[in-house]
Amino acid sequence: MSALKRVALLGAAAAGGAAAFYSVADVDTQMRMASGVMPLLRLLDAETSHVLAIQAAARGWLPRDTRPDPPSLHTKVFGLSFSNPIGLAAGFDKNAEAVEAMMGLGFGFVEVGSITPKPQPGNPTPRVFRIPELKAVINRYGFNSLGADAVQDQLLAWERAVEKEPGIKRGPLGVNFGKNKSSKDAAQDYCIGLTRLGTHADYLVVNVSSPNTPGLRSLQGRKELEALVKQVKGTRDRMVWGPGGPPPLLIKVAPDLSEPDKQDIAAVALACGVDGLIVSNTTIQRPGVVAEFAAAQEAGGLSGAPLFEMSTAVLADMYRLTGGRLPLVGCGGVSSGEDAYRKIRAGASLVQLYTAFAYEGPALIPQVKRELAECLARDGFSSVAEAVGADLPEVR
Repeated sequence: MSALKRVALLGAAAAGGAAAFYSVADVDTQMRMASGVMPLLRLLDAETSHVLAIQAAARGWLPRDTRPDPPSLHTKVFGLSFSNPIGLAAGFDKNAEAVEAMMGLGFGFVEVGSITPKPQPGNPTPRVFRIPELKAVINRYGFNSLGADAVQDQLLAWERAVEKEPGIKRGPLGVNFGKNKSSKDAAQDYCIGLTRLGTHADYLVVNVSSPNTPGLRSLQGRKELEALVKQVKGTRDRMVWGPGGPPPLLIKVAPDLSEPDKQDIAAVALACGVDGLIVSNTTIQRPGVVAEFAAAQEAGGLSGAPLFEMSTAVLADMYRLTGGRLPLVGCGGVSSGEDAYRKIRAGASLVQLYTAFAYEGPALIPQVKRELAECLARDGFSSVAEAVGADLPEVR
């Protein structure tokens, strides 16, 4: 037998043994084993790694954590119940291909998208760039989407799976809408997405903050945002809903906002009856040492650890400007339970992450939840809701 064949047989035997061990291991061991693959994925380019992760999740290759969350993490926001406040941000599962797997990892909620009405390829590749030294990513995907029809098929399949096994739905599902690059009427695009997919969502998100679609962020201006929200909200309110009524409507905003921008967004959100804000999307800035890396020269939005301080500061500003009357979702740079806790103390009722998950893998999720529960207990909070805005007592 040749040396090459012997190596191949040994590799196959090792893989088989690992698979057999994985199948009987406890969930923490499974999480660590799944996360152990992450360094291998990083040998590939960032977008290929992303595609492979989605395919693995869609095929059911990820661990499933059925353990109950600590009571202190249970919370209610927008009238929805969450077993824990840690959610998967939009951008990972753009086309709702891996909802079951993401719920199974123990996220308290999952947000899919951004989804455009018509299919579009997004920007030319390469369009995703890692800065592993900083646990950061720069992307300019540009709303690559299979379109609303294809995503509707995925969501229908998810709903059929939940009917067969209700326990697989750990928490609420958010659907995040974007506009097509070629569209001349952004509001109409959001309304199309809402009409097509709204009935499959527990909450809805209008994304006006991606830096990778020309002109999108201009929709955050007071006049533009007010007109957009009124049209989208009117479309939602005219639709036929079940006894629970329409799903909450949230706006996702950028971290790159001037003080007048933030004041305008807060005023529109309160006046127009928006149900919440997600703060924030990626940044076009290159703060601190980020600028020293070659990838920083690439156009696109920066996510990951370097975004944490900036996004948390904007979160606190929005909590002040809305007087704590509007539920906020803190997003940007979260990679630990302590980070999630800081977002909550700055005014977030819920917290999302994505880039840290891409770097650390499934084991990050139970770790963040465990650390967050420890932070709450350490400071004498019996629930997430008690800690919301704790660093801003003048608002509470």
